[in-house]
Amino acid sequence: MATIKTRPTDADVTAFLDAVPNARRRAEGHAIRALMERVTGAPAVMWGPSMVGFGSTPYTNTLGTNDWPVVAFSPRRDALTLYGVHDGYGPPEPLFDALGPHSLSRGCLYITRLDAVDPAVLEQLVRQAWERGS
Repeated sequence: MATIKTRPTDADVTAFLDAVPNARRRAEGHAIRALMERVTGAPAVMWGPSMVGFGSTPYTNTLGTNDWPVVAFSPRRDALTLYGVHDGYGPPEPLFDALGPHSLSRGCLYITRLDAVDPAVLEQLVRQAWERGS
């Protein structure tokens, strides 16, 4: 059976974000961390090698039931990827219309430029996800 790689680790979140090669993406990572810490009141924790998560909730998939962060993000090369703010199963939250440039996939919100989206709308999306999942 496969092993889940996305688990909480003791890795240093600040060191991970400081090591992001792209300066803009690195700054966005620090900014979204601050937003999520402020909204959730939870500390940032590394989940696997490249995801920064907040809180923990049971999640069931083909590998069984495992913990998963309530909200999380990863400063990937092509986009800042947020997890937990979009469940991918129902219709998109109407707030996405007011967010600004983004794309969605099942379970992920992709933001190419953090400075192009409405920060108040993004904060509300994170707050709703946290309240739903915590």
